[in-house]
Amino acid sequence: MLALLWLIHTLINIYVWLLIAQAILSWLLAFGVINRYNRGVSMVGDFLYRVTEPALRPIRRVLPNFGGIDISPVVLILLLFFLERLLYEYLAPALF
Repeated sequence: MLALLWLIHTLINIYVWLLIAQAILSWLLAFGVINRYNRGVSMVGDFLYRVTEPALRPIRRVLPNFGGIDISPVVLILLLFFLERLLYEYLAPALF
């Protein structure tokens, strides 16, 4: 059971880093720092979009419009950390 808890923790951490990478890439594209027509950039951007968008879309529907600011990745990261804390609080004591 401890291995399952470690696996969930690792998957949540990887997903958080993917969310951060998606946010940074979107900023770099918005400010024209990197070229969106570069094949490598478009492949990375497409991968990050496909991985993160299914989780971000429901949050964007619930959040009010803040203009050009998208705080849905921050909300999702906080929810993931909360879920991770719940897992450690309720599953870890049962293991020991």
